[in-house]
Amino acid sequence: MKDQCGLLDLTEDDVLEAMRSMQGYVDITPGTFREIYALAYEMALTRVRSMGQARDIMSSPVHSLQLGMSALEAAHILARHGISGAPVVTAQSKICGVVSEKDFLRHMGLAGTASFMAVIAASLDTQGCISTDLRTLLIDDIMTAPPVTALPETTLADISAIFTERVINRLPICDADGYLLGIVTRTDLVASLCWR
Repeated sequence: MKDQCGLLDLTEDDVLEAMRSMQGYVDITPGTFREIYALAYEMALTRVRSMGQARDIMSSPVHSLQLGMSALEAAHILARHGISGAPVVTAQSKICGVVSEKDFLRHMGLAGTASFMAVIAASLDTQGCISTDLRTLLIDDIMTAPPVTALPETTLADISAIFTERVINRLPICDADGYLLGIVTRTDLVASLCWR
């Protein structure tokens, strides 16, 4: 069995074998050792999570979309960069929203969690193209606003909580005035927690 970072969990047999391999006498039961190990592991994770900040793991510069661009142009940009969403910024580079594939799916009449096969099935069931209406929309019409953002000093623990509570996959990092500085994705967060 593996934990969230892909590391193996210890079994009692692992503990017993390790204790047998140690030189000298060890006066501790395997159950107590596992309990100590589990507590130490959790404390280490808590320490690591509190040490890291958004600025340490954010990607910068950020692929962003401009307020006022067409949904079609935005979809092409996301596809070209191989990303499923991006912040939307004003001409002054202030963040005003976020667009993700969930927003596109919702405007196509599908659930935000629809799979690719659900899109295919809906397309085959529908007369015409289910995305035709998107061609006339601006990114402003489909973006999620106001955006959920964080400051560069936001801890990794807080970022993890935001992802869970808000059910989002990306978190734009902005300064106090709302200027986009970077972005943290779930992938960035998991990688940082597993390799610290």
